[in-house]
Amino acid sequence: MFILIAIGCKETPEEPGLSLPTNLETTLIEDNAKKGLVKASMSADNANYYQIWFERPNGEFEEGIMNGGESQFTYYDSGMYLVKFRAHVTDRDFSEVLDSIHIVFKEPGINDGYTTPKNYPGYNLVWADEFEGNSLDETSWTYETGRGEWGWGNNELQYYQSGTNNCTVENGLLTITAKAQAAGDANYTSARIKTQGKREFKYGRIDIRARLPKTQGLWPALWMLGADFGTEGWPACGEIDIMELVGHLPKEVFGTAHWGSTAPSKSHSRKYRLTDGSDFSDSFHVFTLLWEENNLKWLVDDKQYNELAYNNTFPFNDDFFFIFNVAVGGQLPGNPDATTRMPQSMQVDYVRVFQPQ
Repeated sequence: MFILIAIGCKETPEEPGLSLPTNLETTLIEDNAKKGLVKASMSADNANYYQIWFERPNGEFEEGIMNGGESQFTYYDSGMYLVKFRAHVTDRDFSEVLDSIHIVFKEPGINDGYTTPKNYPGYNLVWADEFEGNSLDETSWTYETGRGEWGWGNNELQYYQSGTNNCTVENGLLTITAKAQAAGDANYTSARIKTQGKREFKYGRIDIRARLPKTQGLWPALWMLGADFGTEGWPACGEIDIMELVGHLPKEVFGTAHWGSTAPSKSHSRKYRLTDGSDFSDSFHVFTLLWEENNLKWLVDDKQYNELAYNNTFPFNDDFFFIFNVAVGGQLPGNPDATTRMPQSMQVDYVRVFQPQ
């Protein structure tokens, strides 16, 4: 932050007999616990009210909502931004101080955040994708493309594409990116990949290390469907959501199971919330499913937050395959709006499946 670069006051009030505010004092800080959040405050003698204006990336200014002499504004892009502090006597008569703040977003690296080992006592590693190399392993993964039926059952807005426009593998990371980009009859593109018919599993410990996007209208998910989806349909095949996040609530993830003979499904769901001031876009976290006969447990960074005990009338004692995707809009999470920032990416460091020895 650079403090006080200029002072500007009207030389004479518009109305005779008025005195402009004096002794302006201002503060301007970035809240390090909440990335991009700028807090501003001001005081002055002979002021009837205050305004604080924040420069946006396009060079225009937006007035902050005032609480007395305090206001705040959230930036989503790095840059140097001006802030105008105005102490008013009337609408036209004010004293002004200019300040500026430098916002720098450091992109989290692959080594930032939680990680888990490549082996556990009593388990064998039966399959893993560490996303090495420079292309998606299509012996394990298949792209799903298009708009799907009824917007993938949720009136979603994206068109899923194959290839590197929305899905890349490089530097040890799988990156799935949602973009504000026209394709087919959609205004957004993204990617959805699955292991159906290639990598299907029953029981074990599943670890997925990922960093998640955040913005209104986004829905990243790491999940599984029953291998008999093609014959039984949904929800009879069963669905296990290892991780879901809705982009306007970036501190929370959900672990959910769906089942039932007909839609709408029966379901069981719990959420896990970060409480340290960070959100799931700030660093990598490990989302774990512990899956035994008649029991499912969900963990974040080895902390259990959800469990479902079931019986053989449930579909979860059969083979399941993985789906990784980033959806845009729909009933959940709601559609993009003026606050939405695109493009946004979900990064996956690894997926590992361990089964008892």
